[in-house]
Amino acid sequence: MDFIIKNTKSLNYRLFKDKLFYYLIIIISAITIVPVLLILAKLFIKGYRQINLSFFTEVAPNTLEAMTAVANNEIIPGGILNGITGSIFMVLIASVIAVPIGILTGIYLSENQDKIYTNLIRTLTDILQGVPSIVLGIIGYIWIVKAVTNGFSALAGGFSLSIMMLPLIIRSTEETLKMIPESIKEAGLALGVPYHKVIFKLLLPTGLSGLLTGVLLSVSRILGETAPLILTALGSYAINWNIEKPTSAIPLLIWEFYNDPNLINLIWSSSLLLMIFVLAINIIAKRISAKYKTY
Repeated sequence: MDFIIKNTKSLNYRLFKDKLFYYLIIIISAITIVPVLLILAKLFIKGYRQINLSFFTEVAPNTLEAMTAVANNEIIPGGILNGITGSIFMVLIASVIAVPIGILTGIYLSENQDKIYTNLIRTLTDILQGVPSIVLGIIGYIWIVKAVTNGFSALAGGFSLSIMMLPLIIRSTEETLKMIPESIKEAGLALGVPYHKVIFKLLLPTGLSGLLTGVLLSVSRILGETAPLILTALGSYAINWNIEKPTSAIPLLIWEFYNDPNLINLIWSSSLLLMIFVLAINIIAKRISAKYKTY
């Protein structure tokens, strides 16, 4: 009888510890998302008034227009269309440069795991991940602004952003290909399929969800970068699709609005839009990874 009572108490104690640990994890997880929710709430409360049709279809206003609107207690006219198009333009340039290089490097690292040269590339990739963005902006300024375009340009901005994208794409490609069962590759080679076709028509399609996730996460990382663009793209009050001309971007506009007291209200709206973009890309990346995961 005593033995049964003792076991019952022990079982209840273990169940209590399980529940305590379970709720502790829930509380800690909730705490981690509180800052994000507070930031979103603050941005929404401060920035929703400026978000209207003009916000997406007109370029940024000048100081006089903003000052007049603020003096009359009106909504600041204009929008951030030059920033939206500039961000899209430079992200496209960066993706054209970084995605092929990153995926090919990731394939090399995955297929040659034990070589010294592979470890060197892997180490340099990890170091590149931690390089401050302002340093990459200086690199873009020296290599592109001074040597290629002879002036601030969208190409220089896209180039600096592409360097920031590379580590994420390289490591996500490598890890994705390493997760694919070796039997898939062996089956292709056993059937006489050439090695390059096994890589490009068998392994890459199989790991497509992982590759897309890596690319999207790298895009979400560079969307909010300001420092490298100040030194390379500079900014523009007009919409620009010329690769050799200065171009604006949403983070650059936020920085410009910050330096003009009359445009303070546009900071919140622009930040809210940028935050929504980044969150949407992250959610899409996770959905793709979950839906199309085949291994």
